Amino acid sequence: MTRKTARDIAMRLVYEIDFNSERVSDVIKFRLSDEGFLSLANEDDAYISVPEKNEKDYILKVVSGVYEHLPEIDSYIEKYAVGWKFNRISRVALAILRVCMFEIIYMPDIPEKAAINEAVELAKRYEDEDIPPFVNGVLGSFSRAEGIRE
Repeated sequence: MTRKTARDIAMRLVYEIDFNSERVSDVIKFRLSDEGFLSLANEDDAYISVPEKNEKDYILKVVSGVYEHLPEIDSYIEKYAVGWKFNRISRVALAILRVCMFEIIYMPDIPEKAAINEAVELAKRYEDEDIPPFVNGVLGSFSRAEGIRE
């Protein structure tokens, strides 16, 4: 499994948890178990093989980290989504933005530009054509203004 696929799965988990009343840790534990992971194998190629330990560690770190820092991350999204009311941003776009912002803020081993590029690619895959430029704009503005990695 590539980092790109692991990021995609992390984004999907962030999206799923947004709809789920269970504890974040319970959802993550089930989805990253062999049974939970393979239950989705018929639905999408991303789930064909169970992630290796380092991939599971990445997914776990991102998803649990997003929810640990959700108020902070969402405040950045709200601040830099100029002209958009927070509740009008699709849940998929929110999941993409949350994953990328977590990577930028808390995972210095991932280059900011790579994280933003991957977020835009996810938006192209899962959203309408007007959303990738929105995602790029929010993340670019956030990155320039906040200077997290200076």
